[in-house]
Amino acid sequence: MPTSTEFPPALLSQPPSARLAYFQAKVVAHPRLKETHRILLQAVQQPAGASFIFVFGPTGVGKTTLRLRLEQQLLEAAHSAMQQDPGHIPVAGLEAVAPERGSFKWKDYYVRALRALDDPFLTHQTDYGVYGLRRDRVGRLVVGPHIPAADLRWALERALTQRRLLAFIVDEAQHFKKIAGGRRLLDQMDTLKSLASLTGTVHVLIGTYELLGLADLSGQLNRRSVDIHFPRYRADHTEDMAAFQSVLLTFQRHLPLAQEPDLVGRTEYFYERSVGCVGVLKNWLTRALAATLENGAETLTPQCLGHCAEPTRKLLRLAREIKEGEEAFIERDAQRAELRALLNLSETDALPVKPAAKPRGQVGQRKPTRDPVGRKPMPNG
Repeated sequence: MPTSTEFPPALLSQPPSARLAYFQAKVVAHPRLKETHRILLQAVQQPAGASFIFVFGPTGVGKTTLRLRLEQQLLEAAHSAMQQDPGHIPVAGLEAVAPERGSFKWKDYYVRALRALDDPFLTHQTDYGVYGLRRDRVGRLVVGPHIPAADLRWALERALTQRRLLAFIVDEAQHFKKIAGGRRLLDQMDTLKSLASLTGTVHVLIGTYELLGLADLSGQLNRRSVDIHFPRYRADHTEDMAAFQSVLLTFQRHLPLAQEPDLVGRTEYFYERSVGCVGVLKNWLTRALAATLENGAETLTPQCLGHCAEPTRKLLRLAREIKEGEEAFIERDAQRAELRALLNLSETDALPVKPAAKPRGQVGQRKPTRDPVGRKPMPNG
């Protein structure tokens, strides 16, 4: 076995389930994730009057991992404050559920949000004062099926206020766009905006590029929101490809196999089949590792990797969605000229235009190095 592998050698004598669990638990602190996390944490701690923080990114870029890292850090930072105030929760969140019949259900959202905020182990429990909301013998919140949505909304406002959250995080927030026929998208956001303003709770909405349609519905929403782009790695940026190769090397050295596979030697292939998204790459390698362990093979083979990769038609659709989403983050000369014209500013006083338009949200540049990894079982979003 090559000495470059970094998993505990004793793993090779463990059953396949243990070896697979080890790799699944690995979270690579790669540049895109670290920089987006830094920007998001700063926005949560210093919202500067914002009610919403929007985080946009492609499917499989690692948005759920980002959410879990943020929750963990906020909980750790608030440890002493939580001891002094037993009812305080610094952060809570949920995943917005895709509706089964094509329209978003606010009543279901209120119920899920209340449960996310109600920890049965807290010594200080919220008194909602709503008929039908009660607790079972172990302190868990029980929501009666016939409680009106308005009462659930009032209970949620009360819970958000008493818990004094820094942020309420909604993953897969693009599902808010699933609306009933006559209801406008702006109504959806007005509901969330009133929740945020009445309770003083910043809402972090994390989702795919579909979420862009909600962030730009009105000037008022734009003024009360912060936009954060969590982009993929780009093949046309040398620094990005070096960082992607570093991530690939980390995964390569933590695959608990008797023979270390050469993933880095096929960097472009892995980039293509993951469209530059670390979450897509991680899921692919996890499937390939599971198949390899099941077959009793010593290493990943090209045949196994090809079989476990996403079909080209799916990757093509994802790449198209990414390209379209990234276009929204490119500042163009025509847009700036229109802005100055609307403000009655002359073109001659404009600042020099950047030599090349790049997507907002580019993370830091660095030389290729091996990334530190953690063992926290955080899924890739």
